[in-house]
Amino acid sequence: MRTSAYDTPSCRTRARRDVLNEPHPSIAQASARSVTGAPAAPEVAPGPAAPEPPAEPAGRTVRVFGRTYPFVAPNIRDPRLHLAAVIISIHVLGQIGLGFRVSVPQILVAILVCAVIEVGWTLSKTGTVVWPASAMLTGSGVALILRLSDMQSNDHWSWRGWYVFALVAGLSLLTKYVIRYRGSHIFNPSNVGLVAAFLLLGSTRVEPLDFWWAPFDGWMIAAYLIILVGGLLITARLHLLGMSAAFWLTLAVGLGILAASGHCMTARWSFEPVCGAHFWWVIVFSPEILIFLFFMITDPKTTPAGRVARVVFGIAVAMVCTLLIAPQTTEFGAKVALLSGLVVLCVARLFFERFLPAPGSERDRLGAYVARPGMRGGGYLAPGRALGRGAIAGAAVVLLGTAVVAVGTPARDSFVAASASAPSEPGTQPPLDVHVDPSMLPRVTMDFEVGQRGDLSQADAQQIALTLAENLEVEAEALRGGEQSLLPSVDDGQRLAAMQRAVAQVIESGRATVPHFAFDAIHLFLVHPKGQAGLSLGLEARGTVEEVAYGVDGSERSRATSPFARTFVLSRPTGARWLLVDTQPNA
Repeated sequence: MRTSAYDTPSCRTRARRDVLNEPHPSIAQASARSVTGAPAAPEVAPGPAAPEPPAEPAGRTVRVFGRTYPFVAPNIRDPRLHLAAVIISIHVLGQIGLGFRVSVPQILVAILVCAVIEVGWTLSKTGTVVWPASAMLTGSGVALILRLSDMQSNDHWSWRGWYVFALVAGLSLLTKYVIRYRGSHIFNPSNVGLVAAFLLLGSTRVEPLDFWWAPFDGWMIAAYLIILVGGLLITARLHLLGMSAAFWLTLAVGLGILAASGHCMTARWSFEPVCGAHFWWVIVFSPEILIFLFFMITDPKTTPAGRVARVVFGIAVAMVCTLLIAPQTTEFGAKVALLSGLVVLCVARLFFERFLPAPGSERDRLGAYVARPGMRGGGYLAPGRALGRGAIAGAAVVLLGTAVVAVGTPARDSFVAASASAPSEPGTQPPLDVHVDPSMLPRVTMDFEVGQRGDLSQADAQQIALTLAENLEVEAEALRGGEQSLLPSVDDGQRLAAMQRAVAQVIESGRATVPHFAFDAIHLFLVHPKGQAGLSLGLEARGTVEEVAYGVDGSERSRATSPFARTFVLSRPTGARWLLVDTQPNA
């Protein structure tokens, strides 16, 4: 029985034949000698050849369309099955407790498409039916990370966008057979397929799994335990734990430098930008990062074979990922940058294998590689060489830090510009003498989803409604006085652009119609963005609006009162005051 390439330590794996790619032995094999010891039969004169019975394949077989083929069954010792158990467990937790925005049909379609492609491809090339363990991992990995932007959680049986999952999973697996070098695939199939999908389709159609999945409760604790225990056992068995540790430590240092520089990103699960230490914590300890370092960068077929080369490879992947994350301002951009780092280094892997110690050689140990040449008889580096290598290492860290800070400058500048247009504290009043009596506002009702998150209390909801009323009064003053400079303190996005045009028209014509809102009912709900941008709040409001018309001379010309039903959308793009970003008709 053949063994999987994953059954033995990775340093021996390269010497084993890959059951998915090599031709299968001949089905009918003749014995070279008799097993009975009986005397040989006498020779007979040649004559017409008697028909021979059809040969039957040895070992396990399976019949497909009336023909018998050798069958390579799954091996319980195959780490791919252990990895599959981990990923399936995460899928199950995602469906029943973590609110993953992916459905069961989407998951099954991705797995099934990959399985069919691998079975068909292998059968056509080798005449053998194999259990498609690698292909099913590719499909499961794609379904774990890929999300439709408009998909909601707890929609367990939806077939929405199933063809997207089928297409991305199928093309991901095909890269394994089409893009090859010296008989082996270059890229991790699910990794390169996901990166291509995100870059080609964009954040308005697809997006990656969030860095942060859910509040830290029992479900998240279970997810962490499954990932950590499974990841440590599998990578240790394959001698890949050193590479994973090197990646994580280097990424933590690089993102620490980036966070200390004041870097921020917006995330769909956060009302305000994720900045500084929070940014570092969210990414470095994200369960998605753990999946990436345990189960994606550790594919034995797309990593160097030597121990030293693997550690250097892990460090290099982390450095490239950090540099690609630095200019990103959204979670979508940061996650795609992380995945893209591995794509880049899979190509560079060929150089690691050429210039670093050969697998299994005397120098293919990290201690030996770092220490030699220059060791004294006692096994220590000469002082001069030790000092020189320390200086080189320090210079490399300084260079990396400088590059990270420099590459991240445009992203920081965009947040600084946004912050300059809003008050520095959430509770700061607009720069006008605006007074709204809180007692005149109705009790705000909250959607179940808002209460379930636990981010906003009833008092917070009342304060947000008060902020909305104040923002509307500041807009009224800007219209009344033709002062566009007041608007950035209370508006942003589409609402800011619309109000700036309205004030410009007032300045041009000299006439203004100023609305004043009175609220009878306000209902608070979450507004999910397209793509991984920050969450917004919708305030579905009803009441009356009094519109006061002013003439060119500034005198009041008329007043009219009418009912209104409108949804006001508020966001915190800078983490400061809630700003009015859009208005919509009530649903």
